Formats: sequence, C-alpha cells, structure tokens
Amino acid sequence: MMGRTGAAKASKSGLDEVGGAEVGARSAAHRRLSINQATIKYASLEDALRVTAAAGVQSIGLWRESVAEVGLSEAVARVSDSGLRVSSLCRGGFFTAVEGAARRASIDENRRAIDETATLAAAGADGSAAVLVLVAGGLPAGSTDLPGARQRVRDAVAELEPEARASGVTLALEPLHPMYAADRAVLSTLGQALDVAAEFPAESVGVVVDTFHVWWDPQVIEQIARAGAEGRIASFQVCDWVTPLPQDVLLARGMMGDGHIDFGPLSRAVTAAGYIGDIEVEIFNQAIWDADPAAVVARTVRAFAESVTL
Repeated sequence: MMGRTGAAKASKSGLDEVGGAEVGARSAAHRRLSINQATIKYASLEDALRVTAAAGVQSIGLWRESVAEVGLSEAVARVSDSGLRVSSLCRGGFFTAVEGAARRASIDENRRAIDETATLAAAGADGSAAVLVLVAGGLPAGSTDLPGARQRVRDAVAELEPEARASGVTLALEPLHPMYAADRAVLSTLGQALDVAAEFPAESVGVVVDTFHVWWDPQVIEQIARAGAEGRIASFQVCDWVTPLPQDVLLARGMMGDGHIDFGPLSRAVTAAGYIGDIEVEIFNQAIWDADPAAVVARTVRAFAESVTL
C-alpha cells in the first residue's frame, strides 16, 4: 500500500531522449506523479491506462464511473495488465442527508465503494494505495443547518469505518473550498476534516490535501503539519487556481503554473509532514478535457516537474 507509508519506485520509461538536468526533473516526476482520471475525463478506462503508462507515469487515480462502465472484474483485469499503481479511487461520500431512504442508499453505496477500492488496489502494481476519497456532500435540499450536516458526516464515517478497517481501506476526507459548502462539501478546511478524522484510527480515516481547495487557508501549513503528526495524509492532489472563474466553478482548476498557487511551500510542507505516496494531478477544466489525452498527460508530466517541489 502506498498512501502514507509506501515507497514509490523510480521509473526510467520515456526518459531516454531527455538529457541533462531535465532527466532528473522528469525522473522525480515519474516516481511520484499520478494521473487522476478526472484530468483526462473523456478517455475510457482502457485509454486512460494506456496513455498514462505510455508516458512513463507509474500511477493512476481511478474514478468509479469509469470502472462501472466496464464492470469491476474487467476493470481489475485491465488495471492488472497495465502495470500501474492505483493511487486512489474517487469517490465516496455525499452522506449529509437526514435519516431515511436516501441516506441508507448513500451509506450502502459507500459500502460498495469500499469493496471496489480494496479490490482495485489489490489489482494494481506494488505500492498501490487502498484509498477511497470522500466528498462530504452539501446541505440537503431546503436545509440551512450546516452544523447538523457536518454531524451527519461524522455519523456516516463512524458507521463505515469498521468496514473500511476490515477491508484495509483508508477513508480519505477531502475538504473542498468554501464556495462548494452549500452543494458539494460541508467540510471546507483541512482542520475541519482532521477534526472528524481524529475520532477514528489513522489507518482507516485520513484526509486529502488538495492544493485547489486549501491554498487560500491561512492555517494550511499548520494543518498540514498536524495531519502529518497524526499520520493522516492519505492523498496529496495538485492543480492550479485559475481566474476568471468560469460560470461553472467546478471547472475552475488549471494546469500547474497556469494560475495563482505557489506549489513550493505546500509540497514542501506535505513532504515535511512525512507523506511519501503518489501525488495526483486532478484537473476539472473543459479545455483540458477537450484536448487529446496523450497530449494532456505529456503536458502534465512537464508541469509537475516544473512546479511541484518534492
């Protein structure tokens, strides 16, 4: 398992034509870089695995939707054949509904996601991480009870944690930028996510540090250090914050170096906190989605080497 404790293996693939200092930069990128499928959203699972491996990248972050398109058994076979590590599965969560049929359905769906995470991580190459990314969910329709929604997130994690622990899966709470608090995630800061996680064993409940969501937080360096001290960094995701924000703010992410985030302090803080796992590039951006996936992966490798200080 990679995540918090595994060691990434070096890759020499795709570097033969590159010379001098760039070899070292590209090599470092290839050791830790993971392509989250969201970055190449329109690529099928087969194509995503192919273009990632062809670029010499050794790890991929999977999405449940693409796994469902081919079925879990077929997805397992394709992941195994690819030789790639699995850095995470996105996503579970969305469990802020009040008790009733909708909440029960959400909890059951998360149970299935835990099983899928364990199965896909086992199919990946050595160093794969059994990490299920959790997005908390927003306010239920018609509700303004933010504290109540946050309590229901805690309750859901408490219900799911024993099953995650038994399966060897880490539930990774991902705080989202406050602009998503109403409709996507009532956990808005790394500190809030850590407060929820603190009630459970570190091996089964951790957090995601995503630069897009935390870069603005005045306490982010302090909270990254706290996460490291508690052994709770389950995933590190990077992308940039670009302006002007698009009409659909979900698509406001950009390639590293295209926006306003200073990646050096954040990546150094995560490294100092002891995280040695894969680093996912996860970008929601229409122009990037519309581009050729192989070209996007190649661009990602370059941008990662130039922007992310390991």
